[in-house]
Amino acid sequence: MVRRAIGALGFCAVLLGCAQPPAIPHASDERVASVAYRAPGPATITVLTMVNNRSGRGAHSAMMINGSQRVIFDPAGSFVNERVPEQDDVLYGVSPAVLAGYKSAHARLTFHVVSQTMEVTPEQAEIALRLAEQNGPVARAFCTNATTGLLRQVPGFGDINQTFFPENLMRQIAARPGVVEDRYYEDDEGTVIDGIEGIVIPE
Repeated sequence: MVRRAIGALGFCAVLLGCAQPPAIPHASDERVASVAYRAPGPATITVLTMVNNRSGRGAHSAMMINGSQRVIFDPAGSFVNERVPEQDDVLYGVSPAVLAGYKSAHARLTFHVVSQTMEVTPEQAEIALRLAEQNGPVARAFCTNATTGLLRQVPGFGDINQTFFPENLMRQIAARPGVVEDRYYEDDEGTVIDGIEGIVIPE
């Protein structure tokens, strides 16, 4: 078990999404409040997985929560955009443009983004949101461990097994009833940083 955990850490340390960028400015509460966005429709939780197109292996896990507002819990993530305020690995103001930019920054010739969306109660979404905000920054290579650790605390998700492997979490979510899955592809050869720099998010 110890050898497996060490192997997981070594594997995740070189992944695209779990390589933390330089220190990220901690957005003020006022800035966060100014960009608050909620997507129309029911409350949802979406597991986001960056998948290697060649090997099929997961490269990074994140979780989008649409409760009283829509955020992305992006543990140890590399997505940094001056128009998207962040506090301790939580990205705020996830409008359609920001979500499109997030996916575009991660998808390229070698990786695509899998979105697995589950309808939840407003109470479940709010618990997930509060857990994300209370989690604090996540260490590099612990993206999926943090995502599964948070998700299993949400009522109705206690059967989720905590894991270091993004594709393991993706399989667990796929087995749940009512999951809506979407895959996003791009064919450029850039990196996540190149993708971020090319994003245009409306004022």
